[in-house]
Amino acid sequence: MDLLRASLHKVRIPEPTNRIHKDECCVSFDTPRSDGGLYVDMNSFLAFGRDHVAWNFEKTENPVYLHIVQRRKPDPEEADRPLKKPTLLAIGVEGGFSEQEPEYDVTYEIVVLPEFASLPFPSVDLPEKVRLAVDKVILAESADRKQQLASWVADKKLISAHAMDLQQLDNGVIVPPNGWKCSKCDKTENLWLNLTDGMILCGRKVWDGSGGNNHAVEHYQQTKYPLAVKLGTITADLEGADVYSYPEDDSVEDPLLAQHLSHFGIDFSSLQKTEMTTAERELDHNTNFDWNRIQESGKDAEPLYGPGYTGLVNLGNSCYMASIMQVMFSTHPFISRYFEKQSLKAAFAMSQADPTLDVNMQMTKLAHGILSGKYSKPNQEGQVGIRPRMFKSVIAASHPEFSSMRQQDALDFFLHLIEKVDQANPGDHQSNPFSGFKFIVEHRVQCPSGKVSYNTHSENNLSLSIPLHEATNKEQLEAFHEKKAAMDLDGKEVSSEEIVRPRVPLEACLASFSGEDEVPDFYSTALNSKTTAIKTTGLKTFPDYLVLQMRKFVMGEGWVPKKLDVYIDVPDIIDISHMRSKGVQPGEELLPEGASSGDKVEPARPVANEDIVSHLASMGFNYVRCQKAAINTSNTGVEEAMNWLLSHMDDPDIDDPISQDPTSAESTIDEASVQTLISFGFQEDVARMALKASGGNIERATDWVFNNPEASSSVSADSSASNVKDEDPHITDGSGRYKLMAFVSHMGTSTHCGHYVAHVLKDGRWAIFNDSKVAASVDLPKDMGYLYFFQRINS
Repeated sequence: MDLLRASLHKVRIPEPTNRIHKDECCVSFDTPRSDGGLYVDMNSFLAFGRDHVAWNFEKTENPVYLHIVQRRKPDPEEADRPLKKPTLLAIGVEGGFSEQEPEYDVTYEIVVLPEFASLPFPSVDLPEKVRLAVDKVILAESADRKQQLASWVADKKLISAHAMDLQQLDNGVIVPPNGWKCSKCDKTENLWLNLTDGMILCGRKVWDGSGGNNHAVEHYQQTKYPLAVKLGTITADLEGADVYSYPEDDSVEDPLLAQHLSHFGIDFSSLQKTEMTTAERELDHNTNFDWNRIQESGKDAEPLYGPGYTGLVNLGNSCYMASIMQVMFSTHPFISRYFEKQSLKAAFAMSQADPTLDVNMQMTKLAHGILSGKYSKPNQEGQVGIRPRMFKSVIAASHPEFSSMRQQDALDFFLHLIEKVDQANPGDHQSNPFSGFKFIVEHRVQCPSGKVSYNTHSENNLSLSIPLHEATNKEQLEAFHEKKAAMDLDGKEVSSEEIVRPRVPLEACLASFSGEDEVPDFYSTALNSKTTAIKTTGLKTFPDYLVLQMRKFVMGEGWVPKKLDVYIDVPDIIDISHMRSKGVQPGEELLPEGASSGDKVEPARPVANEDIVSHLASMGFNYVRCQKAAINTSNTGVEEAMNWLLSHMDDPDIDDPISQDPTSAESTIDEASVQTLISFGFQEDVARMALKASGGNIERATDWVFNNPEASSSVSADSSASNVKDEDPHITDGSGRYKLMAFVSHMGTSTHCGHYVAHVLKDGRWAIFNDSKVAASVDLPKDMGYLYFFQRINS
């Protein structure tokens, strides 16, 4: 007790704004259920496992800790209680999904370091300050729990602002209980009843081409009648009805739905559900052939345990993160940087005051969690695994998408991870594990004069289009399509086992990347006019690790976006030596600097091509978004604009008005953005021109430069020879022979929904990492990857 009284000045009573960590150690994945329990620092309110609490004392000299130990209660003998139907997309909260975890007995004691002297709690003998502080810690919502609840309680429907005073026309419309059909076409599914005038119209086209013909949304655009309910989702349980508000652009709750339905003679109590809600349809679209094949469902797979085989528990649509991190911590640079050469103690000693907010500390924590084998132990469900909540919190900090519980594109996360690691290792290329992923791409443009220009930029991945015309099973495909057409006439459906998918070699995808492309409207400084040039692309350097993205989302018939249902035949070893570019060759003449008649390329005003905009708008997209998609792809085409739109749907400024004043853009150019583009290898004049044309956005400015090669040549032909230093010592180079070491597969209709799984070649065999489940691969779905990771073969 004397030791405690001598340390009372180090005990703080937590304020409501303090973050209380009491669920997990901040430098390891130890919890109150681990051997030794968890120690909460009563000054900083950080938590530490038994093996790590002494490190904190050495660093901070904070001696007083609340020791929390949880031990599992014996399983109750009573029968399982019936489960309540969830009403909220949440876990572990009222109305949400039950976590159904076993119950635990919790014990507390006060521990004083360095002697580890323990005092029981509760106890009337403890100083009042200690009792008050500990009570507040115990009763407080933990930092981990606060974040978890805030993320999960997300998609609850809001009451529509138009529901309470909704106008309903006395037009005599009576809606029958069945036999519905769109008033403007022959659609009999995905029908919506407008609650103002009783019109029955088909819904929007969905990404895979199914759905409706946009007649319901077009009706709203003409009439501004705001609310519609999906027919077939109305039952006696009106909470399950799918009500959509067009002006609010979301599914909503209508408290007066019963009254609004009765206006059209609908007795909801007698109706039965025949249609899926919007959420159910999205889920159903993802439940297809891909899931079983990619996850190797139904296979008798051998569970794997030990170092490097630790599963990552899904935190709620976090599979995109888990798949990428499993691959990263299977590469030598990441293993070396954050595990072999970085101890937990050293990372903690170097970390900031709050190690839960330190990128290096949390990367090291995750590395040791995955690679030590400490948490890769079998339990009743396979293995315990680890919950990378702190890692996600710090790596996604301030990012509107990755900090949410929504599904994300695994490639977007990979690129975001590169950015965060770069920021945590400024200028330290030796410590940056991504140094071996960077390479230089070189574009060669030749105009009809025979003169050429060269432009280079750095990349961390190659995005490859899939040339379906290069499929190797064309005869089987033709036979299948003939069979399917005949079955369609007979009203029969083709089973999943009968479907024949195109098989495209990876070599064809790589050839498509490096092949010749026409560049229309290229301004030639040799001809002083616009012309059509020929562009070829190659790699100036070959990285240690080559990442390939397969572009499976394209525009289908009728300009409807769809996911390519295709196999990619990927060999275990590839040789891309033939893709090496060689720069300016003897006898080649560079395009002259500048234009002779004052015809220099002017900064482009942000004006969208109306043909592109109208095509996108006809699919039901917001008009301003369509304009931005066209502008940010330099009006290249509908497919390019659609790809941009699909990948920027969740941008926070996607609906902001478009500025048409180029002078305002010039006056607001951020000098830091200019310097960033210069650091990418672009000239200052080109950087400023690109930022003007793209409203100051660095990513869009970079795209603008690559889509407007004439801008670079008109500013300076010198830059066309090289935009990146040829002898940059920080960019690796070597052989063009690679072996496949991992791939990430995606299931679902969009990269922003569905599920991601990683397969990694470890210890001479392939392993599947499906969130917390890790097993030996039995039926390797190598031909269904979205991202492929290759490692250089050193001779």
